[in-house]
Amino acid sequence: MKLISYNVNGIRAAINKGFAEWLHKENPDIIGIQELKAHEEQVDTAVFKDMGYELFWFPAEKKGYSGVAIFSKIKPKNITYGMGLDKYDSEGRMIRADFEDFSFISAYFPSGTTGDIRQDFKYEFLDDIYGYMQDLRQEFPNLILSGDYNICHKPIDIHNPVSNKNSSGFLPEERAWMDKFTESGFIDTFRHFNPDPHQYTWWSYRANARNKNLGWRIDYHMATQPMEDRLKSAGILPDVIHSDHCPIKLELTEK
Repeated sequence: MKLISYNVNGIRAAINKGFAEWLHKENPDIIGIQELKAHEEQVDTAVFKDMGYELFWFPAEKKGYSGVAIFSKIKPKNITYGMGLDKYDSEGRMIRADFEDFSFISAYFPSGTTGDIRQDFKYEFLDDIYGYMQDLRQEFPNLILSGDYNICHKPIDIHNPVSNKNSSGFLPEERAWMDKFTESGFIDTFRHFNPDPHQYTWWSYRANARNKNLGWRIDYHMATQPMEDRLKSAGILPDVIHSDHCPIKLELTEK
């Protein structure tokens, strides 16, 4: 089973750059999408339905902003939109699909790059999603939280850790949260298989950063400990270019 997570930075823009054709070729069973920046009625979704996907769409209330989705070829038993807190749910930050033997979440963590107000909002979100996930895993022990976390965990995950030590996304408090989250029993599936540096999922549009591979690894498939035996492989697809992010892939063995 193949799972993808992808911050498309606007699904309409990504479609214009060949996203649908790529998805048809890549053919994941499930894809979690972040930063839709569109409501479903604003997009011609027939191409995805023709591929066999059922679409579950959770946009932000504000047009052209945020939003998450799950497209799945496997019929879920249940879909949960949001995490039950309006300040996040109004921004379309999380959607969960429950399948027979695991649950999959597409999540878009807030960015703090626009200033202190949003950085504080990000810290609130981190506190709340930590508690939410600890509760959720009691009910759904086989859980995968995928998406754009907007945090680089360790120096290996960012091209220049020294000059970025005061940058939102690599602040000590954010990195400490990642320590706490992984130590609580969530596996960074990419690092589970890939110890090597210089592997990133996001690049600034400035200074030719992508061509120089001056990137950040801020997108993750995090799986709960009981999923460990089912993890087959995990990877980053840096040559797929419809966004300032690239897709990340996780393969599971069938139970």
